[in-house]
Amino acid sequence: MTQTDEFGEELADFVRRVAELKAARSVPTGDLPTVLDAAIFELDHVAEQLWPWYERLTTSGRVGDTSSGGASSAAQEQRLLKAVFQLLPLPLALVDRETVVRRLNQAATAFTGVRPGYATGRPLTGFLAHADRIAFRGQAAAVARGEGDRSLTVHLQQQPSVPVCATLTALRPSGEPRNAVLVVLQPTGGRMPSVEPPARPLPDLTETTRHAALMDLLDTMTTALFTAPAGATLDRAAHVLHDRFADWVIADTTTPRLTRATVLAPSEKEAKSLAAQHPATCPLVVEAARGGSTALQVRPSSPEAFGHDDSGAPVLVRANVTSFLSVPLTTPDGHVKAVLTLFRTGARLAFSMAEAKAMDTMARHIALAMRNAP
Repeated sequence: MTQTDEFGEELADFVRRVAELKAARSVPTGDLPTVLDAAIFELDHVAEQLWPWYERLTTSGRVGDTSSGGASSAAQEQRLLKAVFQLLPLPLALVDRETVVRRLNQAATAFTGVRPGYATGRPLTGFLAHADRIAFRGQAAAVARGEGDRSLTVHLQQQPSVPVCATLTALRPSGEPRNAVLVVLQPTGGRMPSVEPPARPLPDLTETTRHAALMDLLDTMTTALFTAPAGATLDRAAHVLHDRFADWVIADTTTPRLTRATVLAPSEKEAKSLAAQHPATCPLVVEAARGGSTALQVRPSSPEAFGHDDSGAPVLVRANVTSFLSVPLTTPDGHVKAVLTLFRTGARLAFSMAEAKAMDTMARHIALAMRNAP
C-alpha cells in the first residue's frame, strides 16, 4: 500500500470521526468533558500527523510502498496473540481500526455478557455507553496508526455504573497490511469473571424463568384485550407491557395520520417529554407505519432512530436504550392500525428473539381487538 493510499484512508477515517463528534453534542452535560477531550485529540492528530503527512506528499510527488515487518515477525506476533487469548484470564478483544470485533476470548465473553458469535463483525463501541464511544474509537484509531499504546476508562452499556479500564495496544497480524488493536478490559477495583466451564451441563434456569414469564404475559394480555372498554384497547395493552416487559412503551396511531396516543416511561417527567414529540419525526415509527415488520435491535447503532426529545437530544441516547422493539399492529387486510415501540434501558436484559416473536403474536391480537372494537 502506498503512502498516498494510506493518507486517503486516514483522512476518510478522520472525517467519519468528526461526524460522530457533531452527533455527540447532545450527550448529557456530565459527559461533555469526555467528548471535548476526544475533539481536542482529533485536532491534535490533524496538526501533528495529517498536515505534515500532506505536506510531505505534495513535496515529493510520489511515494513507495511503506509496508514494514517481515513474515517471521508477523508470525511471532500472531503466535503471541493466540497464546494470550488461550492463557490469560483477562477479557481480551481483537478489533480493527474501526473497532469491529475480530475475536473475543472466554473471559471477555463472561465479562461483557456478549457471545463471541454475536460480537464478531460488530463494532466493540456498540457495547459501550454512548458517551464513551467516540473517545474509544479515536484512541483505537491512534493505536492502529502506530502512535503507541493507550488506556482509558469506559462503561459497558449493560453495566453503566461500573467503570472499566480499557488498555489498547497494536498488533500486526501475519500477512495483513495494517495493524489490528488488542483491547484488554479490566474492571476498576473489581474481580475478574470466572471462565471455568461447569463440571457437567446444567439446566438453563434463566431461560426457563424468562419463558415462564413470557407465557404469563401472553395470558395477561389476552385477558386485558377481552375486558378492555371500547376505545381503550391500545392503552390497556400498553399498560400490560409497561414495566414487566419494557421500561418504555410508546403507542402511535395511524388514522387519519400518525398521532402519539400513549407514552409510559420510568417517570412522569420523561413521559411528558416524549409525549410532545411528533411521531412523524421518528424514522422507526414511520417505517413501521408503512407496513414494515417487527424490528428488533440490541445496542442500537444509530442514535437518531427514534428522533429527538424536546431538548433536542436523541431519544435513544437520553433514555440509555440498550434494546428496542418496534411493532406494527397490522390487521389481516394489511392495514396498520398503530405502532408500538418498546425500550429496555440500562442493565436490563436485552429483548430476545423469543420475546420478539411473542410480541409479534400479541401485536396481531391487539390489532384484531382494535378492528373489532365498536
